[in-house]
Amino acid sequence: MYTSMEECDKMRIYQEVFEHLRERYNPGVIGEKVMENFQYCKIEIFIPETHLSKLQSALQSVDAGHIGNYDSCLSYSQVMGCWRPLEGSSPYIGEENAVSAEPELKVEVTCLRDHIDVTIDAVKKIHPYEVPVINVIPLYRTSFS
Repeated sequence: MYTSMEECDKMRIYQEVFEHLRERYNPGVIGEKVMENFQYCKIEIFIPETHLSKLQSALQSVDAGHIGNYDSCLSYSQVMGCWRPLEGSSPYIGEENAVSAEPELKVEVTCLRDHIDVTIDAVKKIHPYEVPVINVIPLYRTSFS
């Protein structure tokens, strides 16, 4: 509870300054500004090996992995994924409240910055996981840009 009008005014000013700073330095806005400086990104996708061919088709359909006179360019490696489905989840693999560890693929593909959203949407359409792990990493420089 404020004890004086002066304290109320100070709090109002603090709130206005806070709101201004939050709007100006919103992490989403900052991320978008940073991304404007990059032409290409690398997308990492973690997916079961059984879905690799579906993923390749989905990426090709949106022209992800197009490098010069080549398309469908990607790399993948086998990794061990670990997770614990929590209450209310619908895991593709594993049981609620039990830690799972399964081999999966980490697929890496280069994508134009302007195609990121359509590429992520295409991946999500074929991905079996309830919450797919898809990382977008800006590339400062590539050998082909």
